[in-house]
Amino acid sequence: MRMRPMILPAFVALIAAALAWFVADRWITATVREGLDQSLLLTSRAVEAEIDRFAALPDVAGEDARIRAALIDPRALEDANRYLETVATHAGASELFLINAEGRTIAASNWNRPGSFVGEFYSFRPYFREAIETGRGQFYAIGVTTGVPGYFLSTRVQVGTMAGVLVVKVDLRGLQETWRSAGADVALVDGDGVVFLSGREDWLYRPLTPLSDKVIQRLAETRAYDGVPLGAVAPLLRQAPTGDDAQGDGWTARIASVSGTDWSLMAAHPTAAITTVAAGWALAASLLTLAVAGLFKAWDQRRQIIALKLSQSERLEAMVTARTADLAREVEARKQAETDLRAAQEHLIHAEKMAALGRMSTAIVHEISQPLAAMEATLTAAEMTLAASESQTAPRLATAKGLIRRMQRTIKHLKSFGRKEPGALDLIDLRSVISSAIELVTPRARAVGVVPEFISPSQAVSVIAGPVRMEQVVVNLILNALDAVEGRGDGRVSVTVESDGVEARLVVRDTGVGISPDILPRVAEPFFSTKSAAEGLGIGLSICKAILAEFGGKLSVASALGRGTTVTVVLPAAALAQAAAE
Repeated sequence: MRMRPMILPAFVALIAAALAWFVADRWITATVREGLDQSLLLTSRAVEAEIDRFAALPDVAGEDARIRAALIDPRALEDANRYLETVATHAGASELFLINAEGRTIAASNWNRPGSFVGEFYSFRPYFREAIETGRGQFYAIGVTTGVPGYFLSTRVQVGTMAGVLVVKVDLRGLQETWRSAGADVALVDGDGVVFLSGREDWLYRPLTPLSDKVIQRLAETRAYDGVPLGAVAPLLRQAPTGDDAQGDGWTARIASVSGTDWSLMAAHPTAAITTVAAGWALAASLLTLAVAGLFKAWDQRRQIIALKLSQSERLEAMVTARTADLAREVEARKQAETDLRAAQEHLIHAEKMAALGRMSTAIVHEISQPLAAMEATLTAAEMTLAASESQTAPRLATAKGLIRRMQRTIKHLKSFGRKEPGALDLIDLRSVISSAIELVTPRARAVGVVPEFISPSQAVSVIAGPVRMEQVVVNLILNALDAVEGRGDGRVSVTVESDGVEARLVVRDTGVGISPDILPRVAEPFFSTKSAAEGLGIGLSICKAILAEFGGKLSVASALGRGTTVTVVLPAAALAQAAAE
Protein backbone atom coordinates (compact mmCIF):
# COMPACT_ATOMS: atom_id res chain seq x y z
CA MET A 1 0.00 0.00 0.00
CA ARG A 2 2.86 2.41 0.77
CA MET A 3 4.61 1.59 -2.52
CA ARG A 4 1.47 2.07 -4.64
CA PRO A 5 1.61 5.94 -4.76
CA MET A 6 5.18 5.73 -6.15
CA ILE A 7 4.28 3.42 -9.05
CA LEU A 8 2.56 6.07 -11.18
CA PRO A 9 5.37 8.73 -10.91
CA ALA A 10 7.96 6.07 -11.70
CA PHE A 11 5.98 4.89 -14.71
CA VAL A 12 5.53 8.48 -15.98
CA ALA A 13 9.26 9.14 -15.45
CA LEU A 14 10.07 6.02 -17.48
CA ILE A 15 7.81 7.17 -20.32
CA ALA A 16 9.35 10.69 -20.20
CA ALA A 17 12.85 9.18 -20.35
CA ALA A 18 11.90 7.05 -23.37
CA LEU A 19 10.37 10.01 -25.20
CA ALA A 20 13.36 12.21 -24.37
CA TRP A 21 15.70 9.48 -25.62
CA PHE A 22 13.75 9.15 -28.85
CA VAL A 23 13.53 12.91 -29.50
CA ALA A 24 17.17 13.55 -28.56
CA ASP A 25 18.41 10.66 -30.68
CA ARG A 26 16.45 11.87 -33.71
CA TRP A 27 17.47 15.49 -33.25
CA ILE A 28 21.16 14.78 -32.58
CA THR A 29 21.29 12.32 -35.48
CA ALA A 30 19.80 14.94 -37.81
CA THR A 31 22.31 17.51 -36.53
CA VAL A 32 25.19 15.08 -37.03
CA ARG A 33 23.99 14.30 -40.56
CA GLU A 34 23.81 18.00 -41.37
CA GLY A 35 27.34 18.51 -40.04
CA LEU A 36 28.63 15.51 -41.98
CA ASP A 37 27.01 16.80 -45.19
CA GLN A 38 28.71 20.16 -44.73
CA SER A 39 32.01 18.41 -44.08
CA LEU A 40 31.52 16.30 -47.23
CA LEU A 41 30.79 19.41 -49.29
CA LEU A 42 33.92 21.22 -48.14
CA THR A 43 36.11 18.13 -48.45
CA SER A 44 34.84 17.24 -51.92
CA ARG A 45 35.59 20.76 -53.11
CA ALA A 46 39.10 20.48 -51.68
CA VAL A 47 39.63 17.16 -53.49
CA GLU A 48 38.24 18.55 -56.75
CA ALA A 49 40.43 21.65 -56.45
CA GLU A 50 43.52 19.49 -55.89
CA ILE A 51 42.74 17.40 -58.99
CA ASP A 52 41.82 20.43 -61.11
CA ARG A 53 45.29 21.88 -60.47
CA PHE A 54 46.81 19.17 -62.66
CA ALA A 55 43.89 18.25 -64.95
CA ALA A 56 45.22 20.30 -67.87
CA LEU A 57 48.93 19.57 -67.29
CA PRO A 58 49.16 16.46 -69.57
CA ASP A 59 47.39 18.32 -72.39
CA VAL A 60 49.65 21.38 -72.10
CA ALA A 61 52.86 19.41 -71.78
CA GLY A 62 51.86 17.05 -74.61
CA GLU A 63 51.72 19.97 -77.06
CA ASP A 64 55.42 20.79 -76.56
CA ALA A 65 57.63 20.08 -79.57
CA ARG A 66 60.22 18.25 -77.42
CA ILE A 67 57.63 15.72 -76.27
CA ARG A 68 56.39 15.14 -79.82
CA ALA A 69 59.94 14.80 -81.11
CA ALA A 70 60.76 12.21 -78.45
CA LEU A 71 58.06 9.89 -79.82
CA ILE A 72 59.69 9.70 -83.26
CA ASP A 73 63.39 10.46 -82.61
CA PRO A 74 65.37 8.83 -79.74
CA ARG A 75 67.88 11.68 -79.96
CA ALA A 76 65.28 14.06 -78.53
CA LEU A 77 64.76 12.01 -75.37
CA GLU A 78 67.28 13.98 -73.30
CA ASP A 79 65.54 17.27 -74.08
CA ALA A 80 62.20 15.66 -73.25
CA ASN A 81 63.52 14.39 -69.89
CA ARG A 82 64.79 17.81 -68.90
CA TYR A 83 61.58 19.47 -70.05
CA LEU A 84 59.41 17.07 -68.00
CA GLU A 85 61.63 17.56 -64.96
CA THR A 86 61.30 21.35 -65.20
CA VAL A 87 57.53 21.26 -65.74
CA ALA A 88 56.95 18.83 -62.82
CA THR A 89 59.07 20.97 -60.50
CA HIS A 90 57.27 24.21 -61.35
CA ALA A 91 53.77 22.65 -61.39
CA GLY A 92 54.25 20.80 -58.10
CA ALA A 93 53.37 17.44 -59.63
CA SER A 94 54.77 14.25 -58.17
CA GLU A 95 55.98 12.85 -61.49
CA LEU A 96 55.46 13.50 -65.20
CA PHE A 97 56.41 10.79 -67.76
CA LEU A 98 55.91 9.82 -71.41
CA ILE A 99 54.97 6.29 -72.53
CA ASN A 100 55.23 5.03 -76.12
CA ALA A 101 52.61 2.96 -77.92
CA GLU A 102 54.07 -0.33 -76.60
CA GLY A 103 53.63 0.79 -72.98
CA ARG A 104 57.29 1.49 -72.24
CA THR A 105 58.30 4.73 -70.51
CA ILE A 106 60.74 6.63 -72.74
CA ALA A 107 61.01 9.92 -70.79
CA ALA A 108 60.25 10.96 -67.20
CA SER A 109 60.74 13.82 -64.79
CA ASN A 110 62.68 11.45 -62.47
CA TRP A 111 64.99 10.22 -65.26
CA ASN A 112 68.13 10.99 -63.22
CA ARG A 113 66.92 9.77 -59.80
CA PRO A 114 66.72 6.34 -58.19
CA GLY A 115 63.45 4.59 -58.97
CA SER A 116 63.21 6.28 -62.38
CA PHE A 117 60.23 5.35 -64.57
CA VAL A 118 62.35 5.28 -67.75
CA GLY A 119 62.33 1.82 -69.28
CA GLU A 120 59.40 0.56 -67.19
CA PHE A 121 56.35 -1.00 -68.88
CA TYR A 122 52.91 0.26 -67.81
CA SER A 123 50.72 -1.19 -70.51
CA PHE A 124 48.73 -3.06 -67.84
CA ARG A 125 47.64 0.20 -66.17
CA PRO A 126 44.05 1.32 -66.98
CA TYR A 127 45.13 4.94 -67.44
CA PHE A 128 47.40 3.84 -70.35
CA ARG A 129 44.75 1.73 -72.07
CA GLU A 130 42.02 4.35 -71.65
CA ALA A 131 44.23 7.12 -73.04
CA ILE A 132 45.19 5.03 -76.11
CA GLU A 133 41.53 4.11 -76.74
CA THR A 134 39.62 7.27 -75.81
CA GLY A 135 42.26 9.99 -75.58
CA ARG A 136 42.13 10.40 -71.77
CA GLY A 137 42.48 8.26 -68.69
CA GLN A 138 42.56 8.44 -64.91
CA PHE A 139 43.43 5.90 -62.24
CA TYR A 140 44.45 5.84 -58.56
CA ALA A 141 46.96 3.17 -57.57
CA ILE A 142 50.05 2.35 -55.56
CA GLY A 143 53.13 2.90 -57.71
CA VAL A 144 54.66 -0.43 -58.80
CA THR A 145 58.08 1.21 -59.18
CA THR A 146 58.26 3.57 -56.20
CA GLY A 147 55.59 2.06 -53.95
CA VAL A 148 54.16 5.58 -53.50
CA PRO A 149 50.38 5.87 -54.17
CA GLY A 150 49.11 8.58 -56.46
CA TYR A 151 46.42 9.69 -58.87
CA PHE A 152 47.41 9.23 -62.52
CA LEU A 153 45.95 11.55 -65.21
CA SER A 154 46.85 10.65 -68.80
CA THR A 155 46.44 12.15 -72.29
CA ARG A 156 47.15 10.62 -75.68
CA VAL A 157 49.85 12.36 -77.78
CA GLN A 158 49.50 11.74 -81.51
CA VAL A 159 52.34 12.58 -83.95
CA GLY A 160 51.40 11.32 -87.38
CA THR A 161 51.10 7.56 -87.09
CA MET A 162 53.06 7.50 -83.85
CA ALA A 163 51.08 7.60 -80.61
CA GLY A 164 52.10 7.93 -77.01
CA VAL A 165 50.64 8.72 -73.60
CA LEU A 166 51.73 11.59 -71.35
CA VAL A 167 50.98 10.89 -67.66
CA VAL A 168 51.05 13.13 -64.59
CA LYS A 169 51.15 11.51 -61.16
CA VAL A 170 49.45 13.58 -58.44
CA ASP A 171 50.27 12.86 -54.80
CA LEU A 172 47.04 13.27 -52.77
CA ARG A 173 48.57 12.22 -49.46
CA GLY A 174 48.69 15.88 -48.42
CA LEU A 175 44.91 15.78 -48.10
CA GLN A 176 45.20 12.67 -45.96
CA GLU A 177 47.70 14.33 -43.62
CA THR A 178 45.40 17.35 -43.31
CA TRP A 179 42.48 15.09 -42.32
CA ARG A 180 44.57 13.23 -39.77
CA SER A 181 45.94 16.41 -38.18
CA ALA A 182 42.38 17.73 -37.89
CA GLY A 183 41.12 14.43 -36.43
CA ALA A 184 38.51 14.11 -39.18
CA ASP A 185 37.04 10.67 -39.87
CA VAL A 186 37.05 11.18 -43.64
CA ALA A 187 37.86 8.68 -46.40
CA LEU A 188 38.08 8.61 -50.21
CA VAL A 189 36.66 5.46 -51.79
CA ASP A 190 37.29 4.31 -55.36
CA GLY A 191 34.67 2.96 -57.76
CA ASP A 192 35.14 -0.59 -56.45
CA GLY A 193 34.45 0.46 -52.86
CA VAL A 194 38.06 0.41 -51.59
CA VAL A 195 39.32 3.17 -49.27
CA PHE A 196 42.55 4.62 -50.73
CA LEU A 197 42.85 7.84 -48.66
CA SER A 198 41.68 8.20 -45.07
CA GLY A 199 42.06 10.31 -41.97
CA ARG A 200 42.04 7.06 -39.98
CA GLU A 201 44.92 4.66 -40.39
CA ASP A 202 42.78 1.56 -39.72
CA TRP A 203 40.48 2.39 -42.66
CA LEU A 204 43.19 2.60 -45.34
CA TYR A 205 42.98 -0.01 -48.15
CA ARG A 206 39.88 -1.67 -46.70
CA PRO A 207 36.70 -2.26 -48.71
CA LEU A 208 33.38 -0.85 -47.55
CA THR A 209 31.64 -4.15 -48.30
CA PRO A 210 33.04 -7.59 -49.22
CA LEU A 211 34.58 -7.60 -52.72
CA SER A 212 33.64 -10.20 -55.32
CA ASP A 213 36.28 -12.54 -56.76
CA LYS A 214 35.96 -10.80 -60.13
CA VAL A 215 36.77 -7.40 -58.65
CA ILE A 216 39.70 -8.80 -56.65
CA GLN A 217 41.09 -10.43 -59.81
CA ARG A 218 40.75 -7.22 -61.83
CA LEU A 219 42.47 -5.15 -59.13
CA ALA A 220 45.27 -7.73 -59.03
CA GLU A 221 45.70 -7.51 -62.82
CA THR A 222 45.94 -3.71 -62.75
CA ARG A 223 48.12 -3.86 -59.61
CA ALA A 224 46.07 -0.97 -58.22
CA TYR A 225 46.85 -1.88 -54.61
CA ASP A 226 50.01 -3.86 -55.12
CA GLY A 227 50.94 -5.80 -51.99
CA VAL A 228 47.59 -5.31 -50.17
CA PRO A 229 45.62 -8.55 -49.53
CA LEU A 230 42.17 -7.11 -50.24
CA GLY A 231 40.47 -10.50 -50.07
CA ALA A 232 41.64 -11.05 -46.48
CA VAL A 233 40.79 -7.58 -45.14
CA ALA A 234 37.56 -7.15 -43.14
CA PRO A 235 35.06 -4.68 -44.65
CA LEU A 236 34.31 -1.42 -42.85
CA LEU A 237 30.50 -1.44 -43.01
CA ARG A 238 28.11 -3.81 -41.28
CA GLN A 239 25.88 -3.83 -44.36
CA ALA A 240 25.58 -2.13 -47.74
CA PRO A 241 24.95 1.65 -47.57
CA THR A 242 21.31 2.77 -47.53
CA GLY A 243 21.21 5.72 -49.90
CA ASP A 244 23.72 8.24 -48.53
CA ASP A 245 23.80 6.68 -45.02
CA ALA A 246 26.21 4.02 -43.81
CA GLN A 247 26.77 2.28 -40.48
CA GLY A 248 30.10 0.99 -39.24
CA ASP A 249 31.42 -0.48 -36.03
CA GLY A 250 30.75 2.30 -33.52
CA TRP A 251 30.19 5.08 -36.06
CA THR A 252 27.64 6.40 -38.51
CA ALA A 253 28.61 7.98 -41.82
CA ARG A 254 27.34 9.95 -44.80
CA ILE A 255 28.53 9.27 -48.37
CA ALA A 256 28.72 11.68 -51.33
CA SER A 257 30.14 11.36 -54.84
CA VAL A 258 33.13 13.37 -56.11
CA SER A 259 32.44 15.27 -59.34
CA GLY A 260 34.40 14.16 -62.41
CA THR A 261 35.40 10.78 -60.93
CA ASP A 262 33.84 7.48 -59.88
CA TRP A 263 35.02 8.07 -56.32
CA SER A 264 32.93 8.49 -53.20
CA LEU A 265 33.70 10.58 -50.15
CA MET A 266 32.72 9.27 -46.70
CA ALA A 267 32.58 11.27 -43.45
CA ALA A 268 31.85 9.50 -40.14
CA HIS A 269 30.86 10.42 -36.59
CA PRO A 270 31.04 8.17 -33.48
CA THR A 271 27.67 6.81 -32.37
CA ALA A 272 28.85 6.73 -28.75
CA ALA A 273 28.63 10.53 -28.59
CA ILE A 274 25.05 10.44 -29.88
CA THR A 275 24.14 7.73 -27.37
CA THR A 276 25.73 9.64 -24.49
CA VAL A 277 23.86 12.86 -25.23
CA ALA A 278 20.55 11.00 -25.73
CA ALA A 279 21.08 9.18 -22.41
CA GLY A 280 21.73 12.52 -20.71
CA TRP A 281 18.48 13.88 -22.09
CA ALA A 282 16.61 10.78 -20.92
CA LEU A 283 18.11 11.03 -17.43
CA ALA A 284 17.29 14.74 -17.19
CA ALA A 285 13.73 14.11 -18.36
CA SER A 286 13.18 11.34 -15.79
CA LEU A 287 14.64 13.43 -12.94
CA LEU A 288 12.56 16.43 -13.98
CA THR A 289 9.44 14.27 -14.08
CA LEU A 290 10.13 12.89 -10.61
CA ALA A 291 10.78 16.40 -9.30
CA VAL A 292 7.52 17.67 -10.77
CA ALA A 293 5.71 14.66 -9.29
CA GLY A 294 7.20 15.41 -5.87
CA LEU A 295 6.22 19.07 -6.08
CA PHE A 296 2.74 18.11 -7.18
CA LYS A 297 2.43 15.67 -4.28
CA ALA A 298 3.52 18.31 -1.76
CA TRP A 299 1.15 20.84 -3.28
CA ASP A 300 -1.71 18.31 -3.19
CA GLN A 301 -1.12 17.56 0.48
CA ARG A 302 -1.03 21.26 1.33
CA ARG A 303 -4.21 21.79 -0.68
CA GLN A 304 -5.99 19.03 1.25
CA ILE A 305 -5.01 20.56 4.59
CA ILE A 306 -6.20 24.00 3.54
CA ALA A 307 -9.40 22.48 2.14
CA LEU A 308 -10.17 20.85 5.46
CA LYS A 309 -9.71 24.14 7.28
CA LEU A 310 -11.82 26.17 4.89
CA SER A 311 -14.59 23.69 4.08
CA GLN A 312 -17.19 25.37 6.33
CA SER A 313 -16.50 28.86 5.08
CA GLU A 314 -16.51 27.60 1.50
CA ARG A 315 -19.96 26.08 1.99
CA LEU A 316 -21.28 29.38 3.31
CA GLU A 317 -19.68 31.31 0.50
CA ALA A 318 -21.14 28.84 -1.99
CA MET A 319 -24.63 29.37 -0.61
CA VAL A 320 -24.22 33.16 -0.74
CA THR A 321 -22.84 32.94 -4.25
CA ALA A 322 -25.71 30.71 -5.40
CA ARG A 323 -28.31 33.10 -3.97
CA THR A 324 -26.54 36.08 -5.50
CA ALA A 325 -26.50 34.32 -8.86
CA ASP A 326 -30.25 33.61 -8.57
CA LEU A 327 -30.96 37.26 -7.84
CA ALA A 328 -28.74 38.32 -10.73
CA ARG A 329 -30.60 35.97 -13.08
CA GLU A 330 -33.94 37.35 -11.92
CA VAL A 331 -32.75 40.92 -12.50
CA GLU A 332 -31.40 39.98 -15.92
CA ALA A 333 -34.68 38.22 -16.81
CA ARG A 334 -36.68 41.31 -15.87
CA LYS A 335 -34.35 43.54 -17.90
CA GLN A 336 -34.69 41.22 -20.89
CA ALA A 337 -38.48 41.18 -20.53
CA GLU A 338 -38.56 44.99 -20.47
CA THR A 339 -36.30 45.12 -23.53
CA ASP A 340 -38.52 42.62 -25.40
CA LEU A 341 -41.62 44.60 -24.45
CA ARG A 342 -40.13 47.86 -25.75
CA ALA A 343 -39.05 46.14 -28.96
CA ALA A 344 -42.53 44.68 -29.46
CA GLN A 345 -44.09 48.10 -28.92
CA GLU A 346 -41.70 49.65 -31.44
CA HIS A 347 -42.51 46.90 -33.98
CA LEU A 348 -46.24 47.47 -33.48
CA ILE A 349 -45.85 51.23 -33.93
CA HIS A 350 -43.74 50.71 -37.06
CA ALA A 351 -46.22 48.20 -38.48
CA GLU A 352 -49.08 50.61 -37.87
CA LYS A 353 -47.12 53.40 -39.56
CA MET A 354 -46.46 51.19 -42.60
CA ALA A 355 -50.13 50.16 -42.76
CA ALA A 356 -51.20 53.81 -42.57
CA LEU A 357 -48.66 54.70 -45.25
CA GLY A 358 -50.07 51.96 -47.49
CA ARG A 359 -53.67 53.13 -47.00
CA MET A 360 -52.64 56.72 -47.56
CA SER A 361 -50.65 55.89 -50.74
CA THR A 362 -53.61 53.91 -52.11
CA ALA A 363 -55.91 56.83 -51.48
CA ILE A 364 -53.48 59.29 -53.03
CA VAL A 365 -53.06 57.09 -56.12
CA HIS A 366 -56.84 56.84 -56.51
CA GLU A 367 -57.32 60.57 -56.13
CA ILE A 368 -54.66 61.72 -58.62
CA SER A 369 -54.98 59.03 -61.31
CA GLN A 370 -58.14 60.48 -62.79
CA PRO A 371 -56.92 64.11 -62.90
CA LEU A 372 -53.71 62.98 -64.54
CA ALA A 373 -55.65 61.08 -67.22
CA ALA A 374 -57.80 64.17 -67.82
CA MET A 375 -54.70 66.37 -68.05
CA GLU A 376 -53.14 64.02 -70.61
CA ALA A 377 -56.34 64.05 -72.69
CA THR A 378 -56.49 67.85 -72.49
CA LEU A 379 -52.87 68.19 -73.61
CA THR A 380 -53.51 65.79 -76.48
CA ALA A 381 -56.54 67.85 -77.59
CA ALA A 382 -54.46 71.00 -77.32
CA GLU A 383 -51.78 69.47 -79.56
CA MET A 384 -54.40 68.54 -82.16
CA THR A 385 -55.89 72.06 -82.25
CA LEU A 386 -52.55 73.85 -82.07
CA ALA A 387 -51.88 76.24 -84.94
CA ALA A 388 -48.85 75.56 -87.14
CA SER A 389 -47.38 78.94 -86.26
CA GLU A 390 -47.05 77.96 -82.56
CA SER A 391 -43.67 76.25 -83.01
CA GLN A 392 -42.50 76.80 -79.43
CA THR A 393 -45.69 75.60 -77.77
CA ALA A 394 -45.70 72.06 -79.25
CA PRO A 395 -42.41 70.94 -77.55
CA ARG A 396 -43.62 72.29 -74.25
CA LEU A 397 -46.88 70.35 -74.53
CA ALA A 398 -44.92 67.17 -75.37
CA THR A 399 -42.71 67.71 -72.33
CA ALA A 400 -45.75 68.15 -70.12
CA LYS A 401 -47.29 64.94 -71.51
CA GLY A 402 -44.03 63.07 -70.83
CA LEU A 403 -44.04 64.22 -67.22
CA ILE A 404 -47.70 63.20 -66.82
CA ARG A 405 -46.92 59.74 -68.25
CA ARG A 406 -43.99 59.35 -65.82
CA MET A 407 -46.34 60.17 -62.97
CA GLN A 408 -48.88 57.64 -64.32
CA ARG A 409 -46.13 54.98 -64.52
CA THR A 410 -45.16 55.67 -60.91
CA ILE A 411 -48.83 55.40 -59.86
CA LYS A 412 -49.06 52.09 -61.69
CA HIS A 413 -46.02 50.80 -59.77
CA LEU A 414 -47.53 51.91 -56.50
CA LYS A 415 -50.77 50.10 -57.33
CA SER A 416 -48.85 46.90 -58.16
CA PHE A 417 -46.74 47.16 -55.01
CA GLY A 418 -49.66 47.88 -52.73
CA ARG A 419 -52.10 45.28 -54.08
CA LYS A 420 -51.41 41.58 -54.83
CA GLU A 421 -53.36 40.46 -57.88
CA PRO A 422 -52.96 36.68 -58.39
CA GLY A 423 -54.07 36.52 -62.02
CA ALA A 424 -54.10 33.41 -64.22
CA LEU A 425 -50.91 31.59 -65.23
CA ASP A 426 -50.44 30.45 -68.82
CA LEU A 427 -47.86 28.66 -70.93
CA ILE A 428 -45.97 31.55 -72.59
CA ASP A 429 -42.92 31.95 -74.82
CA LEU A 430 -40.40 34.34 -73.30
CA ARG A 431 -39.26 35.42 -76.77
CA SER A 432 -42.64 37.05 -77.56
CA VAL A 433 -42.78 38.65 -74.10
CA ILE A 434 -39.33 40.20 -74.61
CA SER A 435 -40.24 41.43 -78.12
CA SER A 436 -43.40 43.13 -76.78
CA ALA A 437 -41.44 44.68 -73.91
CA ILE A 438 -38.85 46.10 -76.32
CA GLU A 439 -41.64 47.66 -78.38
CA LEU A 440 -43.04 49.29 -75.24
CA VAL A 441 -39.69 50.87 -74.28
CA THR A 442 -38.89 52.02 -77.83
CA PRO A 443 -39.78 55.72 -77.13
CA ARG A 444 -37.51 55.72 -74.08
CA ALA A 445 -34.75 53.96 -76.04
CA ARG A 446 -34.93 56.59 -78.78
CA ALA A 447 -34.64 59.37 -76.22
CA VAL A 448 -31.55 57.72 -74.74
CA GLY A 449 -30.07 56.95 -78.16
CA VAL A 450 -29.58 53.23 -77.51
CA VAL A 451 -31.42 50.40 -79.27
CA PRO A 452 -31.77 47.31 -77.00
CA GLU A 453 -30.26 44.24 -78.65
CA PHE A 454 -32.33 41.05 -78.34
CA ILE A 455 -30.42 37.80 -78.93
CA SER A 456 -33.28 35.41 -79.61
CA PRO A 457 -32.81 31.62 -79.72
CA SER A 458 -34.22 29.61 -82.61
CA GLN A 459 -36.46 27.47 -80.37
CA ALA A 460 -39.23 28.58 -78.05
CA VAL A 461 -38.37 29.21 -74.37
CA SER A 462 -41.57 28.22 -72.59
CA VAL A 463 -42.46 28.94 -68.96
CA ILE A 464 -45.66 29.01 -66.84
CA ALA A 465 -46.36 32.68 -65.94
CA GLY A 466 -48.74 35.60 -66.35
CA PRO A 467 -47.93 37.23 -69.69
CA VAL A 468 -48.82 40.81 -68.66
CA ARG A 469 -46.92 40.65 -65.34
CA MET A 470 -43.96 38.97 -67.02
CA GLU A 471 -43.96 41.75 -69.62
CA GLN A 472 -44.02 44.25 -66.75
CA VAL A 473 -40.88 42.62 -65.28
CA VAL A 474 -38.97 42.76 -68.59
CA VAL A 475 -40.04 46.37 -69.27
CA ASN A 476 -38.87 47.42 -65.81
CA LEU A 477 -35.47 45.72 -66.24
CA ILE A 478 -34.90 47.24 -69.72
CA LEU A 479 -35.90 50.72 -68.49
CA ASN A 480 -33.42 50.43 -65.61
CA ALA A 481 -30.70 49.43 -68.11
CA LEU A 482 -31.55 52.40 -70.38
CA ASP A 483 -31.37 54.74 -67.38
CA ALA A 484 -27.92 53.33 -66.56
CA VAL A 485 -26.45 53.97 -70.07
CA GLU A 486 -28.09 57.37 -70.60
CA GLY A 487 -25.46 59.99 -71.46
CA ARG A 488 -22.71 57.43 -72.27
CA GLY A 489 -21.52 57.45 -75.86
CA ASP A 490 -20.59 53.77 -75.84
CA GLY A 491 -23.66 52.58 -73.97
CA ARG A 492 -25.19 49.22 -74.94
CA VAL A 493 -28.17 47.20 -73.66
CA SER A 494 -28.64 43.53 -74.56
CA VAL A 495 -31.29 40.95 -73.70
CA THR A 496 -30.66 37.20 -73.97
CA VAL A 497 -32.84 34.21 -73.15
CA GLU A 498 -32.04 30.51 -73.09
CA SER A 499 -33.24 27.22 -71.62
CA ASP A 500 -31.49 23.97 -70.71
CA GLY A 501 -34.73 22.03 -70.21
CA VAL A 502 -34.60 22.51 -66.44
CA GLU A 503 -34.42 26.30 -66.08
CA ALA A 504 -35.14 29.25 -68.36
CA ARG A 505 -32.67 32.07 -67.96
CA LEU A 506 -33.34 35.70 -69.03
CA VAL A 507 -30.37 38.10 -68.80
CA VAL A 508 -30.42 41.90 -69.22
CA ARG A 509 -26.95 43.48 -69.52
CA ASP A 510 -25.90 47.10 -69.80
CA THR A 511 -22.56 48.90 -70.04
CA GLY A 512 -23.54 51.69 -67.67
CA VAL A 513 -21.78 53.14 -64.65
CA GLY A 514 -22.45 50.06 -62.51
CA ILE A 515 -23.45 49.79 -58.85
CA SER A 516 -21.17 50.22 -55.86
CA PRO A 517 -20.52 46.97 -53.93
CA ASP A 518 -21.65 48.50 -50.64
CA ILE A 519 -25.18 49.22 -51.91
CA LEU A 520 -25.57 46.27 -54.31
CA PRO A 521 -27.30 44.03 -51.67
CA ARG A 522 -29.97 46.72 -51.10
CA VAL A 523 -31.05 47.42 -54.71
CA ALA A 524 -34.10 45.12 -54.45
CA GLU A 525 -35.34 46.65 -51.18
CA PRO A 526 -38.60 48.65 -51.44
CA PHE A 527 -38.14 52.43 -51.75
CA PHE A 528 -34.35 52.14 -52.14
CA SER A 529 -33.04 53.88 -55.24
CA THR A 530 -29.78 55.38 -56.51
CA LYS A 531 -31.78 57.83 -58.63
CA SER A 532 -33.07 61.19 -57.50
CA ALA A 533 -36.48 61.43 -55.90
CA ALA A 534 -37.90 62.95 -59.09
CA GLU A 535 -36.79 59.96 -61.20
CA GLY A 536 -38.33 57.07 -59.24
CA LEU A 537 -39.53 55.65 -55.94
CA GLY A 538 -37.19 52.63 -55.84
CA ILE A 539 -39.87 49.96 -55.91
CA GLY A 540 -39.36 48.63 -59.47
CA LEU A 541 -36.98 45.79 -58.64
CA SER A 542 -38.89 44.83 -55.49
CA ILE A 543 -42.08 44.54 -57.59
CA CYS A 544 -40.22 42.41 -60.16
CA LYS A 545 -38.92 40.18 -57.41
CA ALA A 546 -42.39 39.72 -55.92
CA ILE A 547 -43.89 38.90 -59.34
CA LEU A 548 -41.17 36.35 -60.12
CA ALA A 549 -41.64 34.72 -56.71
CA GLU A 550 -45.30 34.02 -57.68
CA PHE A 551 -44.00 32.24 -60.81
CA GLY A 552 -41.47 30.17 -58.82
CA GLY A 553 -38.56 32.23 -60.16
CA LYS A 554 -35.81 34.37 -58.72
CA LEU A 555 -33.84 37.50 -59.62
CA SER A 556 -30.15 38.27 -59.07
CA VAL A 557 -28.05 41.37 -59.77
CA ALA A 558 -24.30 41.47 -60.51
CA SER A 559 -22.47 44.71 -61.15
CA ALA A 560 -19.01 46.26 -61.35
CA LEU A 561 -18.27 49.98 -61.19
CA GLY A 562 -17.40 51.38 -64.61
CA ARG A 563 -18.26 48.13 -66.45
CA GLY A 564 -22.03 47.82 -66.17
CA THR A 565 -24.72 45.68 -64.56
CA THR A 566 -26.15 42.22 -65.30
CA VAL A 567 -29.63 41.24 -64.07
CA THR A 568 -30.47 37.52 -64.32
CA VAL A 569 -34.01 36.10 -64.10
CA VAL A 570 -34.31 32.33 -63.58
CA LEU A 571 -37.68 30.56 -64.03
CA PRO A 572 -38.56 26.86 -64.03
CA ALA A 573 -38.80 25.48 -67.54
CA ALA A 574 -42.32 24.73 -68.76
CA ALA A 575 -41.99 20.93 -68.47
CA LEU A 576 -40.95 21.05 -64.78
CA ALA A 577 -43.57 23.68 -63.98
CA GLN A 578 -46.33 21.57 -65.55
CA ALA A 579 -45.21 18.49 -63.63
CA ALA A 580 -45.26 20.47 -60.37
CA ALA A 581 -48.73 21.81 -61.16
CA GLU A 582 -50.03 18.33 -61.84
